[in-house]
Amino acid sequence: MIVDGYNIIHAWPDLKKIAQYSLEEARHSLLEILQDFQGYKGYRIIVVFDAHMTKGGLEKRETAGNVEVIFTREGETADHFIERWTDGIQKNMHVMVATSDFLQQTIVMSRGAVRISARELLDQIELSKKKIDDEYLRKPKPKTNPLGDWAKPEIADILERWRRQR
Repeated sequence: MIVDGYNIIHAWPDLKKIAQYSLEEARHSLLEILQDFQGYKGYRIIVVFDAHMTKGGLEKRETAGNVEVIFTREGETADHFIERWTDGIQKNMHVMVATSDFLQQTIVMSRGAVRISARELLDQIELSKKKIDDEYLRKPKPKTNPLGDWAKPEIADILERWRRQR
């Protein structure tokens, strides 16, 4: 999955609010969300941010957890980077591009990628969070008495009486 970072930030209301006072904080928040999503889904996720206005800027790659982060070089937009990257899609590859830019969606679909809008990505992330909650956090823990599982019944009774007297 390739994510147009700033496009998503400006499309999601919570991140858009954060970006009004700190673009860096909005990037950080997006990456945290995508790290959790990546952990659940197992997708390879590449987030591309425009740095094309940075004078003399070279393409910069880093990682945030299991999410790859790319800042484009001077003169290259995230859209152009994504187009260049999707040029290499082979028939057996399944690539999703997350952006709400209609022109970008059209271009990447013509190259074999699947487009996903910012809203659809947010819906998938929220659904994943709900599944995580349902599967792991809200599951009632089985009531067990580990001591009772291995102790002789008469010892377990003595210990239980002692516990209740406290």
